[in-house]
Amino acid sequence: MTCIPKSEYARRRKALMAQMEPNSIAILPAAPVYIRNRDVEHQYRQDSDFQYLSGFPEPEAVIALIPGREHGEYVLFCRERDPERELWDGLRAGQEGAVRDYGADDAFPIADIDDILPGLIEGRGRVYYAIGSNEAFDHRLMEWIKTIRSKARQGAQPPSEFVALDHLLHEMRLYKSAAEVAVMREAAAISARAHVRAMQASRPGLCEYHLEAELDYEFRKGGAKMPAYGSIVAGGRNACILHYRENDRPLRDGDLVLIDAGCEIDCYASDITRTFPANGRFSPEQKAIYELVLAANLEAFNHIAPGRYWNEAHEATVQVIVAGLVELGLLRGNVDELIKQEAYKSFYMHRAGHWLGMDVHDVGDYKVDGQWRLLEPGMAMTVEPGIYIAPDNDKVDSRWRGIGVRIEDDVVVTEGGYEILTGGVPKSVAEIETLMAAARGRVA
Repeated sequence: MTCIPKSEYARRRKALMAQMEPNSIAILPAAPVYIRNRDVEHQYRQDSDFQYLSGFPEPEAVIALIPGREHGEYVLFCRERDPERELWDGLRAGQEGAVRDYGADDAFPIADIDDILPGLIEGRGRVYYAIGSNEAFDHRLMEWIKTIRSKARQGAQPPSEFVALDHLLHEMRLYKSAAEVAVMREAAAISARAHVRAMQASRPGLCEYHLEAELDYEFRKGGAKMPAYGSIVAGGRNACILHYRENDRPLRDGDLVLIDAGCEIDCYASDITRTFPANGRFSPEQKAIYELVLAANLEAFNHIAPGRYWNEAHEATVQVIVAGLVELGLLRGNVDELIKQEAYKSFYMHRAGHWLGMDVHDVGDYKVDGQWRLLEPGMAMTVEPGIYIAPDNDKVDSRWRGIGVRIEDDVVVTEGGYEILTGGVPKSVAEIETLMAAARGRVA
């Protein structure tokens, strides 16, 4: 399985420390463990910023980066080896493993952090830290600062400035390396196979969760430990609920099924949406809306390249969708005026995409100095136009009501334009119907 090499984590730490002021320290806590119910824990997933700098997968850990420190710039506090606890909960890296396997220059038991970390902070002029991301650790850090300040008369020097660490890190995370793109490519390939499997399994009479089970099977079979987000399997009118979560309704003959689902590999997300008929055949109205969304999806790619503005792809999808809705009679009026009035928002209420990476809605500013950001090589994004005709929309003919369609792909900006990572899932009407017919042993 593709994963991020240890050398890349070292390069990231070095790049971050190069941006830090002299005589400073950066501090990052690992993600906490969350309790699901009583003494049962949710499946653990590392904090994305912590993972980005370390690759260290365990909870109860803290990173301290100290540029120029004589005894090593990368300090990691983590749990000690404990045979009894490891018998119950699994192996731990311990301090030796933190150095050997995860590149720490120095490693200390997390139980000793109150004794050691204040000494590493003391005398530093600036602390880089993401205040507000972890309330419990915020409080703990402030207690350490108070302790240092209380010793000022003995010559202790508390830091004079706190700087938002997340801003520096999130700018770094916006640009994907070749290794990151390779991991995202693998996650997308696994997710593509899952979507194909769900299409092949679909038939009226199943429930939405039956198709979700097909997705989960393919994710795990491909080596993904978990979905990148809660899978959406929405049949019929449920496809008009953007963040539908129940996934428990029966699929009826004549329904469309909208699946928005993707796995993550090594903490990198994929994010794919496809819409298809539960019975394998689009109705005329479904086909018309689907092909309009597909035209918008394809047009967006013509506006993704280095030097193009982030918002251009979205604006292109709006132009295609509004013109198409007018042609179908679902909107009436001049296309440019309808766009200016945002008359389309009752059908297309979200943007055409978002950054993609370690978080499915990844970090990074969309505007710089008030202007839409220019795309650059290494940026990863989704392209996901949609049309949703509410079941109770009495302004359109009843034959259109309850149709919801979204088509979403994952894209990386390259030197020459873009690379689509999710091409393994069919998306033309003919390709979908042929795939589903073959799964049922009949000719399309």
